[in-house]
Amino acid sequence: MTTRTDLSASPTIESREDLLSLFSGGEKPASDWRIGTEHEKFVYHVGDHRAPSWEEEGGIRDLLTALTEYGWQPVIEGGKLIALTGDDGTVSLEPSGQLELSGAALEHLHQTCAEAGRHLKQVKAVGEKLGLGFLGLGMWPDKARDDLSWMPKARYGIMRRYMPTKGDLGLDMMQRTCTIQVNLDYSSEADMVKKFRVGLALQPVATALFANSPFTEGRPNGFLSFRSHIWTDTDADRTGMLPFVFEEGFGYERWCDYALGVPMYFVFRDGHYHDVAGKSFRDFLDGRLEGLEGEKPTRADWTDHLSTIFPEVRLKSFLEMRGADGGPWNRICALPALWVGLLYDGPTLDAAWDLCKDWSLEERERLRADVPKMGLRTPVPGFGTMQQLAERVVELANEGLRARARTNAAGDDETGFLDPLREIIARGQSPADRLLACYHGEWNGSVEPVYGDQSF
Repeated sequence: MTTRTDLSASPTIESREDLLSLFSGGEKPASDWRIGTEHEKFVYHVGDHRAPSWEEEGGIRDLLTALTEYGWQPVIEGGKLIALTGDDGTVSLEPSGQLELSGAALEHLHQTCAEAGRHLKQVKAVGEKLGLGFLGLGMWPDKARDDLSWMPKARYGIMRRYMPTKGDLGLDMMQRTCTIQVNLDYSSEADMVKKFRVGLALQPVATALFANSPFTEGRPNGFLSFRSHIWTDTDADRTGMLPFVFEEGFGYERWCDYALGVPMYFVFRDGHYHDVAGKSFRDFLDGRLEGLEGEKPTRADWTDHLSTIFPEVRLKSFLEMRGADGGPWNRICALPALWVGLLYDGPTLDAAWDLCKDWSLEERERLRADVPKMGLRTPVPGFGTMQQLAERVVELANEGLRARARTNAAGDDETGFLDPLREIIARGQSPADRLLACYHGEWNGSVEPVYGDQSF
């Protein structure tokens, strides 16, 4: 979840055009398109696999403090260290101490993988000193909510109170899940619309390929991506497959209307988060926000509000692909490779849209509902199974990356970053399928070995 690191003054929103300008202002020529990759991992004590608290000796605070040795600058909230900023982006904390790198905006995937490698090298070096390990899964395999502490970020306190009023699994989303995401650019409103539609329709492909959360509290939970399923019972006001994105006339205006209709969580003023959960951003625009009467929103407030919307694809001044479980380092590179290959080459984007443009609303919703349980075995309209669709999607991504022709010093293009996905397709098993096979086989009904199998 977004951490506010820029506390400078932000201009007041005076008109609807100010709201829309955030989206139109994200337009860039193709030569300026960038890749921003975000990845989260669970932190645990190596000795007993316990999740550390923020304040304990050798815990999350000490982890962040030690990372400043690598040039990261501290971000303080309420007198407490809650994030770091640096050349490689932002290191931040999810609600129960999941460690996230929100990477910098980079030109190509070779840089993305180098950035991930630098980050993981740093956290592993610090972890060795503190006795901490880092786990690449989509959900804690063995922890109950009560086993996990809360990080000292005020926005999480507001969400913690509000989430249970909207769904049964919102606190699980906050405390027990990890993801990999990629943020991508667009050149125009029409380009944004096509990328949004392709990203949303094909997001279940990413969910199936990256499914990596089959355990809850030490036992199989009946899903391959329970993290993905959790979003279906979190808060219907701000999640889902957004049918209106596929309707004629969709664009910045329609997205703006949708976002204005999503209830607020908080407003940040004078260094404090004010709880306005459930209240209307439209009232805020009119200066009628209960508890902050007379106050008008700023551009930063609008950006904050957009960060509290959680559909499978999200628009801010870029598009976020949000359907993948957390995983090991090679899949951190594979997720952006998949979406860059599909969306950053014109002919490939057109071909990807041809795969899914004729699906009905019901078919898209059925895929979204079935994939967390069935993964690559999910039936897909026109393709037989998800495995067959995934194979074609990865082929297209490969074509798109080859067309980009971004090479490293050795002359390698970006297509090699898709290799982990090719291996998954060749096996016909998602990562979760393999973990379940281990659980029922060589692990003898225990999830403990996952700490050796899935740690960075």
